[in-house]
Amino acid sequence: IELLDAYSAAEAQTMLLATPDVALCLIDVVMENDEAGLQLVKFIRQTLNNHQVRLVLRTGQPGYAPEIEVIRDYDINDYKTKAELTRTKLYTTLTSALRSYMQIRSINANREGLDQIVRSSATLIATQGIRDFASGVITQLAALLELNADGVVCASSRKDSYGKSSFTIVAAAGSYANHIDCSVETLTNPLVRDCLLNSLSSRKNHFAQHGLALYFPCNTGPDMCVYLHTPNLPNSIHRNLLEVFCSNISVCLDNVSLFSNLKSQAHFDQQLMLPNRNHLIEEINAAYVTAEFRQTAILLIDIDHFAELNQALGHHYGDLLLKQVSKRLLKYCDKQLFLARLSGDTFALFGRTETINYHRLGELFNHPFKIDGNEQVISATYGIAHMSEIDGGGQEALKAASMVLNQAKQTQRGQLGVYSRKMGLDVQARVKMLQDLRDSFEDHRLFLHYQPQVSLGDNAVIGCEALIRWRDNDGRFIPPTEFIPLAERSGIITMIGEWVMRSAFAQAAQLHSMGFPHLRMAVNVSMIQFRADDFLSVLDRALNETGVNPERVELEITESVAMLEADYMLELLQQIKSRGVQVAIDDFGTGFSSLSYLQRLKIDRLKIDRAFVDQICHSDGAKSIAEMVIELGHSLHLQVIAEGVEDQKQADRLTDLGCHEAQGYFYARPMEADSLLNWLQQQSPTIQN
Repeated sequence: IELLDAYSAAEAQTMLLATPDVALCLIDVVMENDEAGLQLVKFIRQTLNNHQVRLVLRTGQPGYAPEIEVIRDYDINDYKTKAELTRTKLYTTLTSALRSYMQIRSINANREGLDQIVRSSATLIATQGIRDFASGVITQLAALLELNADGVVCASSRKDSYGKSSFTIVAAAGSYANHIDCSVETLTNPLVRDCLLNSLSSRKNHFAQHGLALYFPCNTGPDMCVYLHTPNLPNSIHRNLLEVFCSNISVCLDNVSLFSNLKSQAHFDQQLMLPNRNHLIEEINAAYVTAEFRQTAILLIDIDHFAELNQALGHHYGDLLLKQVSKRLLKYCDKQLFLARLSGDTFALFGRTETINYHRLGELFNHPFKIDGNEQVISATYGIAHMSEIDGGGQEALKAASMVLNQAKQTQRGQLGVYSRKMGLDVQARVKMLQDLRDSFEDHRLFLHYQPQVSLGDNAVIGCEALIRWRDNDGRFIPPTEFIPLAERSGIITMIGEWVMRSAFAQAAQLHSMGFPHLRMAVNVSMIQFRADDFLSVLDRALNETGVNPERVELEITESVAMLEADYMLELLQQIKSRGVQVAIDDFGTGFSSLSYLQRLKIDRLKIDRAFVDQICHSDGAKSIAEMVIELGHSLHLQVIAEGVEDQKQADRLTDLGCHEAQGYFYARPMEADSLLNWLQQQSPTIQN
């Protein structure tokens, strides 16, 4: 206890300004004037705003004693006359006042500490990275204990395959700042190192004479521990505050770790820990605003037949292979290229064009990969897009590279596909055409034309083929060769095909009721439509709803469809034939039919492709194919029809070869239903009955 003396209120004011931590003031009421003591009390409470210091008034003149209101208003803690202040009473008064002061200091310290912890928690919980969070813990803890920020923060890493944990310093201050990213074991001060390791291994706070280590458990990520130099062990107030601090910081650490995990999952592939699609797009967008962007490129790498390998050897084997591939790619990229994993077996490289060496990259796959003691040889297909050919940032670049990769996988697997601006325009045109096709179908702007078919022996009309037509919004006719493949790739062909079948059957039923009962109606069926699970249901629905005679309708399938799985096709064709419907193989001669298999199929007719008919009078090879198809039809007791007959010479040649039927411009062009009816009525003497 230190005693300070002042011989006037003015001297006391100067002394209190210079010494803010005074615990007790024993004040005369009357000093340089009658009000000096009370004015000093007012100065302490109001001017200095000091409500912790205890104030005891004394006076030798009882008549100058302050009123009760003055004692209350000025927060005077005790009042004694000098006659009352015996040695014992003075000791009692001072002891009571000092104890009261210590209690108030403790309460205020706890309140201020708690306020600081709350503010610290609010600050730390807003951080979005473990390193920033760790730095903030050092700063906030030092402020709470009123110490210099000279400490080390470390985070425990995940356990390795042997169950052993290692600890890395993620933030540091003062004399330890150069230890960031180093192992805790590298600390040269054994006292600091041991204090940290004791806390981390025991998972508890550790207090030593030279410093303290506080342990922060985390449920969503690595635990943390902070070491701080302290000249003395914390007192009871600080220890209580530290318990609260640790509890709050652990909650904050959970939040930061969770945010870091979410950010990692949003930007990194969790299996290979490579940047993912989102991260790649951000990287490209960051480069997009630079002057060097036009000199960069993105290359996609897709492992050939990876799905089949997974199915044959298992996903575990495939995962191990992907890890081996990523290691080779990382070694190839070094720091010049940005490597990302886009999907299961597709990787991406982004960087300056001259750093992407396709031939050197291909050498990575020339050597087998060792998986579970086995050697696995694989190949890859590549698609590259140069930013000079792309208008836009990450999304557009990835779309262009994916486009050329998909095309390379279809047409040049194992090779490199290069994106061009024209390719992008073509794809945009196809996408627009597909959307227009969908709109036209929904708006009933697709329609059918019908091309008559005749018997070559007497030119009698025996039937017609339904052909789909489309006129776009601009009134332009789109050839079926353009929109049918597009409809097949998109899947809309199933809906269009059902509509064609129902419309053609309805038209056939109408023609039958108008005096042409023996006309055959042929309808083309695509592979996708034919392979649909509900195809027979669609066929039955069309037959029943239109009331057409099944024996007067024919389904045309291509040779490639006919060569599908034998058991499946034999069963399906048997089901179709059981309904009375005829079946023809369209474009025959363009595929690779097995004659023994063809003999087993329940079909009625072979259709010679127009390409062979067109050259039948000019090419011995075309004549040989047409002759072969006709002879095959005869041997299998099948009818043969030729399409694309343009002139009398072709018709005569086909007749000489023994072809049964024909269709083409030589006989009639495709026409709408009303025109077909008029044409049939004009041709009625030649219509087969």
